[in-house]
Amino acid sequence: MSSFIRPEILNGIWRWREALFGAFMAACGMVWAVTQQGVLAAIGTSIAIVGALIIFAGIQRTRFCVGSGGPGVVQVHERLVTYYGPHDGGSVSIDALQSVELNPTTKPATWVLTEVGGQPLSIPTNAENAELLFDVFAALDGIRTENMLAKLRANPVEPVTIWNHGQRRLH
Repeated sequence: MSSFIRPEILNGIWRWREALFGAFMAACGMVWAVTQQGVLAAIGTSIAIVGALIIFAGIQRTRFCVGSGGPGVVQVHERLVTYYGPHDGGSVSIDALQSVELNPTTKPATWVLTEVGGQPLSIPTNAENAELLFDVFAALDGIRTENMLAKLRANPVEPVTIWNHGQRRLH
């Protein structure tokens, strides 16, 4: 079947898969909400609302993903972000994270994750599995994801602080 569809179209569908699933779910929910009565109409309305929320989340995730095929691989496991790069790498604990910066001065641009008392970890924005960082960043207390996405798309010329925990102590 994939031989009938151009690879660019398949890549676009795959990239927007979450938003497309949300649209399908919202449409099915709306059909059910309009054509049914009583409890089934309420269930259809609920499904449509959940679909709309999935659309919103899918659009944000798609905006966060700036490309692929960059150097290295990102892995997130048990609140630990690990980057395996061709020349460097490292790990950062999400719980000990002090700041997140976007550094556009490197090619490709990098996310710089700094933990308390540790070395900064630079992760290219187009590294393999870099989209996993969206969930990590969204879980940070006080981060504004829309602000982060706007700064990512604005192509700044100097490093930009996306999130800073403030004063944090080890004990």
